[in-house]
Amino acid sequence: MIPIKVPPLGESIVEATISRWLKREGEAVTAGETIVELETDKVTVEVPATTSGVLVRRAHQEGDVVALGALLGELDESATVKPAASAPAASPPPPAPATPAPESRPAVEAKPTPASSSVPVQAPEEVRASPAARRMSAEEGVDLRTVQGTGRGGVVSKPDVVEHVSRTTSAASTAAPPAPSAPPAPSAPPTPRAPAAPTSPPAAANNGTRETREKMSTRRKRIAEHLLESQHATAHLTTFNEIDMTAVESLRGRVKERIEKEQGVRLSFMPFFVRAACMALKQFPVVNARVDGDHIVYHHYVNLGIAVASDAGLVVPNIKDADRKGMVQIGKDIVEVAKRARDGKLVMDDLTGGTFTITNGGVFGSLVSTPIINFPQAGILGLHKIQDRPVAIDGKVEIRPMMYVALSYDHRIIDGQQAVLFLVRVKELMEDPALMVID
Repeated sequence: MIPIKVPPLGESIVEATISRWLKREGEAVTAGETIVELETDKVTVEVPATTSGVLVRRAHQEGDVVALGALLGELDESATVKPAASAPAASPPPPAPATPAPESRPAVEAKPTPASSSVPVQAPEEVRASPAARRMSAEEGVDLRTVQGTGRGGVVSKPDVVEHVSRTTSAASTAAPPAPSAPPAPSAPPTPRAPAAPTSPPAAANNGTRETREKMSTRRKRIAEHLLESQHATAHLTTFNEIDMTAVESLRGRVKERIEKEQGVRLSFMPFFVRAACMALKQFPVVNARVDGDHIVYHHYVNLGIAVASDAGLVVPNIKDADRKGMVQIGKDIVEVAKRARDGKLVMDDLTGGTFTITNGGVFGSLVSTPIINFPQAGILGLHKIQDRPVAIDGKVEIRPMMYVALSYDHRIIDGQQAVLFLVRVKELMEDPALMVID
């Protein structure tokens, strides 16, 4: 018997919840195939079979909380002979078709070839993929043989299928522009009633249910606990300011096309804020610190977390040593880490070790908010929507692109003066980007 145990889950994670069993007891498993999925507060972990065999026992049920190294089930390696024995049983049927058609001898000659092709029928089985990947490929109509597996031993996982679908969709969208030139353009007006999301509530209403109760996922529970811990364990306070984005918009407008052509990255506003925050953190290191008991731990590096909204919930992967990187490299790192977050391919190193966080509610239209500190960090910078507003410039009223920014901080170690001056420094750097190259 080969034991199946809870694998290492990452820094500071000592338990997980069994979210789904992908194999039943008595079911054959091939090496590298996912047997069970575990959910932690940060990532979903697939536990693969290290060898082929039959799952003879599941020690825990879905929803059970299991500790690091706990026994999940047992695999019988010797039982792999049973599936092989059933294969000869399937081979006798081919001779049977030969007896009913003695007169049409030529036809019989043609049928043995399909019979012999029953061996290649096993070829699709050669594609090793997790059950989740097979289900999704069936739903999306994807041929698994066209998907490159990144799992252990080349196993195709669900994120691989997601990435394949997104690639083919984006390829299709590039071919889509010719379509608008056709007459269907007039059909564009009906699209406002096309939202698919509203169709789900009526379905519930048709069942006569006015409410639906859903158990929180492990990740959602951990997020809730983490946010409560942050508010209960810190002296939470927020200070605000506003930034005139005219200079940054002008600079970005001048260089974004060249950078995209030469570097292959679309320059957004986030790298500017990351650079400004790193420079301000260098000037006010306590904002980049954390409390450890009765000690203050100062970080002489910046692992800057970027809050990313994914289907599984909010995650905060961080860019390592952001203070030592140029703006273009920061832009590339943000794109890569955000893509991994949305595709469910984050690793534990992406999610641990952060020292300061930036969250951008402006992409969803938020005008102002008070972000919650990503505990045990001591500060988080909240960005918001850029909106044209009348402001007084040299005694005259002008319309400028303005953004409200918010710094939530732990008042136990960060005084109000330091918090305000930090935010003012970020404002100065963003309103005069030339200062960012003078370090």
